[in-house]
Amino acid sequence: MIPSPSSVATDYDMASGAVVTLNDVKVHYPVKEGILQRVTGQVRAVDGVDLTITRGKTMGLVGESGCGKTTLGRVIAGLVSPTSGDLWLDLNPEQQAEIQRLRALSPSAMTVAEREIWKKLEANHRLGSMSREKQRKYRRNCQVVFQDAFSSLNPRQLVREIVGRPLRVHKEASGEELDRRVIELLERVGLGAQHMLRYPHQFSGGQRQRISIARALALNPEFVILDEPTSALDVSVQAQILNLLVELQKDLGLTYLFITHDLGVVQHMSDQIAVMYLGQIAEYGPTDQVFNSPLHPYSRILRDSNPTLEGEVAGSKWELSGTVPNPINPPRGCRLHPRCPVATASCGWSVDDLLFTVEDRTPALYETISGVERASDFQAQVMFESDDAAGEFANTAGQLGALVASDQALSVDGKSVTLRFPEVSDAALLPMSPGRWTSCTRTQTMGKLPPS
Repeated sequence: MIPSPSSVATDYDMASGAVVTLNDVKVHYPVKEGILQRVTGQVRAVDGVDLTITRGKTMGLVGESGCGKTTLGRVIAGLVSPTSGDLWLDLNPEQQAEIQRLRALSPSAMTVAEREIWKKLEANHRLGSMSREKQRKYRRNCQVVFQDAFSSLNPRQLVREIVGRPLRVHKEASGEELDRRVIELLERVGLGAQHMLRYPHQFSGGQRQRISIARALALNPEFVILDEPTSALDVSVQAQILNLLVELQKDLGLTYLFITHDLGVVQHMSDQIAVMYLGQIAEYGPTDQVFNSPLHPYSRILRDSNPTLEGEVAGSKWELSGTVPNPINPPRGCRLHPRCPVATASCGWSVDDLLFTVEDRTPALYETISGVERASDFQAQVMFESDDAAGEFANTAGQLGALVASDQALSVDGKSVTLRFPEVSDAALLPMSPGRWTSCTRTQTMGKLPPS
């Protein structure tokens, strides 16, 4: 079955081949309630991600905790099945362009020749449609280094067994040859033969992470997913592991997906950065451009909040307000707007967005609401206990940037406030310049973020 067209192409870097290309990938987890465990909603952990990981490069995937970056990494590794969307493997630039062209067509609009081309592309490159042998080859070629090295290593096994297990499973070595290969791997990551007959608890955190890296390299993979590999380590040990990863990439020609919340690490490691917020990509681009001139307020806030970044940050610092919205019912339009310091009425405000924000920031005012009559998600009449409470609510809404100064947007009549928001769809990730993409509606309209 041909997937629905994506709102944005994924050929971010068409100059070279892609190890993995994602088209509209979603991972939704059902929310069940009651004795019968009926599904009442979906947690949108990953909600429509388009991304291309270029061969031989390091892609940094950053965002705050809970944004879905680890789940996305597990989908790419084949550890989690996506709810919908496509993962394409080993595409060259021509194939990437052809897939984007065909995805824009409905099945009925395709010619017989185009259907045959699509079927061939699926059979050779789409994860889930390929043969078992090809999928097994990909999973062998894609390895993961997890955040918590201690929990990812079997405490009952010796290092020899841990590092050598991939070689035994794939029947590549045994006996003395296995020992020789394990020693080579340990020496490559800065350990040695003297560490083979020890258990994980006998090592420091940095040494355990080196063992995890050695295990990941056992099958000579091309693609390694690094899920916050240094976040649990001391600063000095972090530097050692990062330098090791850089050296390994140069020596072995590895492709990295580096998942982290630390932009200082990403600045040191990555060629390209994808900034993720609430299950979606907010911005994508070359590392230096994202750091020097972010196109999304969330990217700038992440940058400004990290004191370890190289160089000085000019201008005043923006800050997020409130808490992360509910991923079961995320905001419409740009998902950051309820917390964004530069949000406007056009960013996608709805009635629920405003009510949740008021509840979060001024709970006493929220308690004065006596009822809400909704005409739609974007229009409602809010009743209050007093005229003063209604006026205060209107002033608060204006201060949030949720409403423009217009009688059509907000009107107060005694104890009631009528809200009318422009109806918008989810923000799309769109190109702003070669290699630069953002979902910020203000940037898409104005071409840049407002000044500090």
